[in-house]
Amino acid sequence: MDLRTTYMGMELQHPIVASASPLSGSVASIKRLEDAGAAAVVLFSLFEEQLKHESAALEYLMTAGTESFAESLSYFPEVDDYTVGPDRYLELVRQASEAVDIPIIASLNGITNTGWIEYARLMQEAGARGIELNIYYIPADLTTSGREVEQRYIEIVKAVKAAVSIPVAVKLSPFFSAIGSMAKALDDAGADALVLFNRFYQPDFDLDKLEVAPNLQLSTPDEIRLPLLWIAVLHGRLRASLGATRGVHSPVEVVKYLMAGADAVMTTSALLKHGVDYLGTLREGLRTWMEMRRYESVAQMKGSMSQRNVSDPTAFERANYIKTLESYKVEHR
Repeated sequence: MDLRTTYMGMELQHPIVASASPLSGSVASIKRLEDAGAAAVVLFSLFEEQLKHESAALEYLMTAGTESFAESLSYFPEVDDYTVGPDRYLELVRQASEAVDIPIIASLNGITNTGWIEYARLMQEAGARGIELNIYYIPADLTTSGREVEQRYIEIVKAVKAAVSIPVAVKLSPFFSAIGSMAKALDDAGADALVLFNRFYQPDFDLDKLEVAPNLQLSTPDEIRLPLLWIAVLHGRLRASLGATRGVHSPVEVVKYLMAGADAVMTTSALLKHGVDYLGTLREGLRTWMEMRRYESVAQMKGSMSQRNVSDPTAFERANYIKTLESYKVEHR
């Protein structure tokens, strides 16, 4: 049984990757992830704001769209709230890369293509095998066009690619008007992988304090549907690898993502809920499913349910929309 896969040019022993989370906050915890069976680890993000500190970019991020409601500024963290600075982050990359055999993928979170991208090169020098760009940008300015937003992503990818020789992944938002076109543009810009999809953490209202409050919730298995659709559509049409994230809580989601065409399947919520040893459950569940259906390798099953390989490709398009709506049965009581 061959569980190996290739993701952003790196051969992994199997497709299950520990995505960015507090679980990668120390060398000891990263070693635990490796021992539990992670094929690779994506570190938590180093934020552009940590590097620029009180720069204009941070001021813009904290105030854009909130001029009339000052209390909403509390949703964004104060600079002093960050617990890991750039130097400590680079040291973590260095120590973790020396302590484990699996690839360490560093993560950069930013919204511009200015000087902070120099840290991508420093991450490479520290031993990172790849870099994941988590571009967290909400265009609250009503005059910003969709084309301007897309160009910002493309410029960031080009700038990072120019700074490093290791592979670069982009954690993509699902909110582009033409996801396929954007994926192709990022592929053309040099992205080595696309991770579908980023989860924008959206604030809630505290009605007692009359404040805007952060409300972080773990993913649910239902969240697999949107990335599953687009991985199935994009499989085989891009040079870049496809990473699947969101909703991975059991081996079932792992199998579905691989059948759609994912090269790697990432999970955080399941590990936070069940513990890091759950990585073994996911891996062995995948192996058992493959054995029952006589698949000999992940490569054999990968993309077998993608749009290009199913007998009715309209199942991924509008023609199936009406069938889906008509399939719902209302219970009469």
